[in-house]
Amino acid sequence: MRFDGESDYRHGSPEILGVLVTNLGTPDAPTPKALRRYLKEFLWDPRVVEIPRAAWWLILNGIILNVRPRRSAKLYEQVWTEEGSPLLAIGRRQAEGVATRLSERLPGPVKVELAMRYGQPSIESGLMRLREAGARRILVLPLYPQYSGSTGGSTFDQVSKVLRRWRWVPGLRFVSDYHGDAGYLDALAESVRAYWAEHGRGSKLLMSFHGVPKRYLLAGDPYHCQCHATGRQLAERLGLKEGEWVVTFQSRFGKAEWLKPYTDMTVKALGEEKLARLDVVCPGFSADCLETIEEIAGENREIFQHAGGGEFHYIPALNDRPDHLDALADLVLRNVQGWPEAEPGYDASARQSAAEASRARALGMGAKD
Repeated sequence: MRFDGESDYRHGSPEILGVLVTNLGTPDAPTPKALRRYLKEFLWDPRVVEIPRAAWWLILNGIILNVRPRRSAKLYEQVWTEEGSPLLAIGRRQAEGVATRLSERLPGPVKVELAMRYGQPSIESGLMRLREAGARRILVLPLYPQYSGSTGGSTFDQVSKVLRRWRWVPGLRFVSDYHGDAGYLDALAESVRAYWAEHGRGSKLLMSFHGVPKRYLLAGDPYHCQCHATGRQLAERLGLKEGEWVVTFQSRFGKAEWLKPYTDMTVKALGEEKLARLDVVCPGFSADCLETIEEIAGENREIFQHAGGGEFHYIPALNDRPDHLDALADLVLRNVQGWPEAEPGYDASARQSAAEASRARALGMGAKD
């Protein structure tokens, strides 16, 4: 196996702290061709679909990739903006916001890069940019508050796949989840309060999380439990009573049983009960995307009202709210403790002098650069 070295390495180069902020991903364009490329990468991930590869290859390439790209492209067209994909545009603002906060609060230098598990910018390109900037210590922050093997686990797989090819592997830390983080929960609660203050409040708050097959739960995946923990703590912060809130799961795919209760079935049932107003929030989505804008605010609104329900209010994801970015920056700060750039006594001039001395010694021993 050949390892990826640094042919342009310069002894005594300054070192920095790197932070890789990641999310799921997005197609490059709302077209069938772009969707086919994106879905092929996404759905072929064995963490996402745990079906024997030979059988799944036939289903994926023989059926799904010949049907779903065109259908999905039409949905993406409805949410596409002048900045492109909402998830990517928001992700860039999130990364910039976190970078600004870390630069103000960390004693040493830091660089933040955004990467997507599927599509562009890729995890590989993000890690490469951090390496080129001199990051010898890297924290990976997947923007999935609740851990699942199909999200956080898959991100770790890809990061390790890339780093396994590097000759000089950096110090690495990984945030697996933050479902019970006080800053995240406080920002979530405040986003709901702010929406209610401006638009009034319904009699029930539905908390919709992305679904996963039930067999993942039975195999030990903690996602289901963490979603319910987040839902319970959000309800406590909002002072909600039993019956005023419910946790559901959306976006199921295929014929297997997924985590229940299903969002669309619950929304339909509430509509049939003639509920006057339903408020919906998606705590597991750090940024608005197809699943929140089209599936929840669009499709599920229609389901609710067609079934006889009244007003339907979707409360936006945390996106680039200042309190959300503060919470993410705090999360990073807690997880980089002990690294040089986070030490209160960090001395840039002393480290530069040490780097120059190291370079002089290396050159004296015959190094070319």
